[in-house]
Amino acid sequence: MLSANGKSGDQQQHDKEQEEVVVVAQLHDEGGAFSLLSPVTGGISGGLGLYDKPLLCCGCGIGWFSFLMGFVFPPVWYFATVLYIGNYYQKDPRERPGLAASAIAALICSVAAIIFLLVILSR
Repeated sequence: MLSANGKSGDQQQHDKEQEEVVVVAQLHDEGGAFSLLSPVTGGISGGLGLYDKPLLCCGCGIGWFSFLMGFVFPPVWYFATVLYIGNYYQKDPRERPGLAASAIAALICSVAAIIFLLVILSR
């Protein structure tokens, strides 16, 4: 029986068995020794990688989401600052720039609030 691509079931099974496998090796300086790192099958190493997964909060990450939401509700910047100080970005390094931006926004907001209070209280 032929399938839609014109190959028999046995031929398709044979094609699947001959899938390309690339082995990555690390060469050492001493006498041509090497160590195997990880086999790569079909261009994907063990399924999805760290950066293939979408970020939380609509795909932009908690950091950038907090940065944007901070303009509506500024205490969110302080929450993101706590995450930044707590090294939350080590779970996913793509979160670091957004968390840092939120921390900087929280700092600017704090300085502006202190200056505003000093001006108001000095009258």
